[in-house]
Amino acid sequence: MVIGAGVPTVVAVALLTGCGASAVRVDGARDAARVFERALALREFAAACELLAPQTRTQLEHDEQQRCAQALERQELPVSAAVGTTEVYGRMALVRAERDALFLSQFTGGWRVVAAGCTPQGDQPYRCSLKGG
Repeated sequence: MVIGAGVPTVVAVALLTGCGASAVRVDGARDAARVFERALALREFAAACELLAPQTRTQLEHDEQQRCAQALERQELPVSAAVGTTEVYGRMALVRAERDALFLSQFTGGWRVVAAGCTPQGDQPYRCSLKGG
C-alpha cells in the first residue's frame, strides 16, 4: 500500500508554514511509537491494536476479515528496537525507526499510529504496509 498524498502534503505544508512542536508533543509521539514497536516485538498484538488510529484499525480488520490482533499478526511488520528522529507538525507526526517509519496522529486520547511499515520512495509518497482508509 502507498500512503496517500494527504499525509506527506500535510507534513510539507506544515514545514512551509513554520509550525513547530513543543518537546512534550514530540516526546508524546515518540513514546507512542516506542510502545507500539515494543508491543510488536513482544507479539502483544492486542496491545498494539490499542495504539492504532480508529480508521487504521477498521481498515485492517476489513482487509483481513479478522479481529485486529489476528490481522495485525499477519502483517509481519518490521520491528525496530530503537526509535530515531521524530518530527511533529500540527496533529501529525513522522517517527523514523531502525527498520521503517510510522505516521501518527494526535487524538483526544493521545497519539495513535495511522500508518506503519512505511518506507520512503524517493520523491514519491511513503509506501506503507499498514494504513487507514
